[in-house]
Amino acid sequence: MSDFSKLKELSIQVRRDIVRMVYNCQSGHPGGSLGCTEFFVALYGNVLKHKPKPFKMDGKGQDMFFLSNGHISPVWYSVLARTGYFEPKELATFRKINSRLQGHPATHEGLPGIRIASGSLGQGMSAAIGAALAKRMDGDPRWVFALTGDGELDEGQCWEAIMFAAHHKVDNLVVTVDWNGQQIDGSTEQVMSLGNLPAKWKSFGWDVLVLEKGNDLDAVIAMLRKAKRRCGKGKPVVILMKTEMGYGIDFMQGTHKWHGKAPNQEQYESAMAQLGTTSLGDF
Repeated sequence: MSDFSKLKELSIQVRRDIVRMVYNCQSGHPGGSLGCTEFFVALYGNVLKHKPKPFKMDGKGQDMFFLSNGHISPVWYSVLARTGYFEPKELATFRKINSRLQGHPATHEGLPGIRIASGSLGQGMSAAIGAALAKRMDGDPRWVFALTGDGELDEGQCWEAIMFAAHHKVDNLVVTVDWNGQQIDGSTEQVMSLGNLPAKWKSFGWDVLVLEKGNDLDAVIAMLRKAKRRCGKGKPVVILMKTEMGYGIDFMQGTHKWHGKAPNQEQYESAMAQLGTTSLGDF
């Protein structure tokens, strides 16, 4: 699915899916999901070498992706469904009893595309590093991608993983940080300032790329491809991707208040009207 017009349409539909999922169960995390839509669409629709069916947990011969900030599961579930891992109609079960689509991704239900349970913040990068090392040991030339949030970098385990990856020259790894400046209790600056984030990652021994337009699909595709070209040179690669939480819906944009909040009926109708429709159709 590399045709750009199709990817643009998919981005609209994914946002519609996110809002519908969270509204239907009156629970979930729309803000970060909306902000990372272009990243997921670019990754799964253009950059990642992956095979939805049959889904294999070991990922041999394929690129692998790990979501660390698992609370933004709505965007991941939507993209997995829309790229062939399971039927889009299953999105209607999000956060429902006995659903495979839990609020945070989990593995014991056997949902295709999910390789680790995530949502306990700080852990995903470590899992991705382990997968990248396994590929290196197996002689598998494919890459490992991971996404983490900027607020998640408050967790000490992240910095242990960052040190470990640089020390062991895990250079088949691309980590992206959703640098939206927001977390559950306020802005990252107010909660605990991240300081000079590019300089920190560089000082820890990573190859650092900064993406200023993380909600521009063209820019995200170009940056992910650039990151892949920078792999294999002795350093892990990080993309610091500036996005806007809640992007695409005017009353959700740029505020932490929609980190984990469901819209009421009036807000839902307003959001869906702003997003418009697509030929893909709602679940």
